[in-house]
This record gives sequence, structure tokens and C-alpha cells, in this order.
Amino acid sequence: MAYALSLIWQDPAWPHLHFDLDPVADALAAARRAQGVVEGKLAAIGFEDRVPLEAAAWSQNAIATAAIEGERYDPISVGSSVARRLGMAEGRGPHVPRDIEGLLDVMEDAVGRSADPLTHERLCAWQASMFPDGYSGLRRITVGAYRSHEEPMQIVSGPQGREKVHYEAPPSRQVPAEMELFLRWFNGSLGRDPLVVAALAHLWFESIHPFEDGNGRVGRSIIDLVLAREMGSSSRVIRMSQQLLKVRETYYEQLQESRTVDVTRWVVWFLQQVCASCVDAGKVIDQTLAKSRFWTQHRAADLTSRQRKVVNLLLDAGPGGFTGGMSTRKYESIGATSRATASRELQQLEELGFLRRVGAGRSTRYYVAIDGWGPEAEGGADSAADGPAG
Repeated sequence: MAYALSLIWQDPAWPHLHFDLDPVADALAAARRAQGVVEGKLAAIGFEDRVPLEAAAWSQNAIATAAIEGERYDPISVGSSVARRLGMAEGRGPHVPRDIEGLLDVMEDAVGRSADPLTHERLCAWQASMFPDGYSGLRRITVGAYRSHEEPMQIVSGPQGREKVHYEAPPSRQVPAEMELFLRWFNGSLGRDPLVVAALAHLWFESIHPFEDGNGRVGRSIIDLVLAREMGSSSRVIRMSQQLLKVRETYYEQLQESRTVDVTRWVVWFLQQVCASCVDAGKVIDQTLAKSRFWTQHRAADLTSRQRKVVNLLLDAGPGGFTGGMSTRKYESIGATSRATASRELQQLEELGFLRRVGAGRSTRYYVAIDGWGPEAEGGADSAADGPAG
């Protein structure tokens, strides 16, 4: 197979990565502003609201980092383990597969011990935790150690026999020395800007690709560790893996096209993703604050368990998240009740100020009585769908 590759590790300047200051400074300033907004909003949230917020973000990030590699994790299993780890549930709860527990162990270690040095042993332990049975699919792999096979470590795509080689990492015999240089730099980077360090560290680590498998998940856990150096466990709300999943194809393209010692393009792009993650995090925090204020406003209301369930469902969906609002038919189905009871209880919720009614007759829909959470949050269209989005 003939191919031409730009191998960053063959550049005489490797591993001395550099970037142009001006474009990076602009992107860094924007990311810092967005991060500051998130931190300010977090300061307004009480502990009882912050823990569930972190739990949801951690769960979504775990699912996302696996999904980037094509792995599907059960959200219930992930959520159960995260809830136990954050003290939101007693006991072990339902059975959680070992590979999920392993990934969450890594993410917990990265955030909980962010100030500790990153070592060969720690990275190898991370990778081993992700493959508890020593297999990647049906393939036996080396776990808990850097790769040692003689054949090239290549990143490829396409069907067998017609593969396209995107990148070839350093030979296995060079990996220990390459990782020693990386770790020496990383552990000496505490005085540098953490967001820039995260960008450089991720590209550098992925360029070495030191393990037989799991490099992407380990590399994204390094990002989590760097973010936690500044923000502690609150850094979980900045769900970088979820953002990278949203732009997965571009993420791969950027990694491939940025494998030169001039990493200006990569650092700028990475900082833009940090900024986008912070903007999304800010929206989630806004929703959490709105829900908290909403229940404080209505704390004296006497609701049936069915009414409370429906209101919480609408609140959890967020603005525009429950397509078409709440109809009598939906309420009847969700509450397992009669059409007459559904109609009466919805009218009660409107009278109590929980819901706002839109339309009339068969087109009647109800939305949470929070400004900006009505049909305008759905793009202006009042859909007639009969279930929640997603």
C-alpha cells in the first residue's frame, strides 16, 4: 500500500511544539471569558443543586468519550455508578459492567487527583481499567503497559483490503522514551495556562499513541485532569468529550491535519471547543437555576404526585426540550389516568401558575410558566408531536 504521511515525530524539531501567539491569544481570551461566566453561575448554585448537575455532566461525558470510539454505554448503568460515587445513592445499586466501572474509575482519578503527577504507572493503570478482561472486542490486547508489537501502529479507516492510512505513530521501541519526554514536560507545565496545556498535551499524547487501544479515552482523560487543576470537581460541567462527540469528524480531521510542530491551528480549534463547551454548560446551569427558582416560587402548592411528575418532566426537558408542549393526551399517557382527570389536572396547574396554555380546543398545549420556555424555544413552531423529544 503506497501512501504519503506527515509524521510529526520524524520532524527534527519534535517534540518542541510551537504556535503563533496572536491567534491563540484571541481564542484563549474568548475561552477564558466563557469559563468565567460558568464559574460565576456555579457560584450561585447551592450544594444540593450542584451535585446532581455534576452527576449528569459526568455521566454524559463518560458516554460521549466512549461513543467517540464507537462504544455504546448504557446510560442507566453509567448514571447508577456516578450517583453512587457522588454519594447520591446508597450501596452499589444495579450491576454495572466492569468496562464502564473502569472508565469511571479513570475519570474519577483524573479529576480527584488532578494535582498529583502523571506517571507511566498511572497512565498504564488507566488504560488497564478500560479493558478489564484484556480484550478490545474479540481481539486480545496488551493492557497495563505500552505497546510492544513490531508492526506499525497505524490509524486507518475503510474496508479491509482498501484501508486508508491517516497516521502512523512512532515505532513501539521508541514509545518509552517518547512518553518520558511527554511526562517530563507535562509535570513541569503547572505554570502555563491550563487550557493551552490541555490542547498541547492531547495532541502530543495522541501523536505518540502509546497503547494498543484506549488512546483516545486516555487522552481525553488527560484533558479532564488539566481542567480540574483549576476548577476541581466543578470542571465536570465543562463536558469536553461531549463537545468533541458533537464535532467528531472535524475533531479527527483537526488531529490529523495538525500533526506538525507548528500547532497554531490545533490550539485555536481546541480553545474554540472549550469555549463552546462553556457556553453549553452555562445554558445547563441557567436551566438548573430556573428550576430551583421555580420550585421555590411554588413551594407551598399542593400537587398530586402525578402533577409533580409531569411538571418535573417538563422542567428536566428544559426550554424547547419537550416537543409540542404538554397535551391532554400526553398527560393521560404519562400519568396513566383518564382523559377527564388529565384535562382537570392540567387546568389546575395552569390556575396555580405552573403552566401556561397555548392554543385552544384540540390544539391546546401547555408549557412551563418560565419566560423563554414556551413554543418560541422550539423555533417558533408548536409541534403536534405526541411525545418528548429524544
